[in-house]
Amino acid sequence: MASVDSIAVRDPAEPCHRAGPGFMALLRVELLLALRRRADIANPLLFFVTVLALLPLGVGPEPELLARMAPGMIWVMALLATLLSQESLFRSDFEDGSLEQLTLSPQPLYFAVLAKVTVHWLVTGLPLALLSPLLAMMLNLPAAGYPSLLLSLLLGTACLSLIGAVGAALTVSLRRAGLLLALIVMPLYVPVLIFGTGAVQAALDGYAYSVQLAVLAALLAAAAALAPLAAAGAIRISLDS
Repeated sequence: MASVDSIAVRDPAEPCHRAGPGFMALLRVELLLALRRRADIANPLLFFVTVLALLPLGVGPEPELLARMAPGMIWVMALLATLLSQESLFRSDFEDGSLEQLTLSPQPLYFAVLAKVTVHWLVTGLPLALLSPLLAMMLNLPAAGYPSLLLSLLLGTACLSLIGAVGAALTVSLRRAGLLLALIVMPLYVPVLIFGTGAVQAALDGYAYSVQLAVLAALLAAAAALAPLAAAGAIRISLDS
């Protein structure tokens, strides 16, 4: 029998001390898993590119019309492409039981959710933002709108991933919850959409767009602090139901 001195006593504050390394380990694992599911990465990007490529065929090839519609259409398609991949954010972990193991882990569930959302943005939101100037060129958007479009999408898609995580957590135990997920998160997406398109339009009109970017950054800071907590609580509720 092991002596008392040989028994490791865990410090209650140990999870907090190990939060940084634990988060990085989770981030690395989630990124490797995401890269193995290439279809989940490709589907939102293909949707984003395909719909915007078909837009001139539907509304006509007039350069002035396309330029006027480009900011709103690019942002709406980026929003829908992000939403398209949100349902699978926690689904595979729920089905194989690893999501329940995460709730029992000494590592706070907040960091696990934040790692998953960060990877979701890296494989979905970041590519969408980087592709946006190329698609904007195809839609005849003036060059003055490119910087604001890229910056607003970098901030906005991160907000969308964080907000969508709450809806994905609430519906993770439901089958075919795509429509319900959209109904939950779409009203919360509206402020991000308004300020994102507003930044691009302000740049096209020759005005400063720093105010819109500052609001998007504030929304991102609030979402980064609150959304993982709400998603963690929603996951526990979904697992208990």
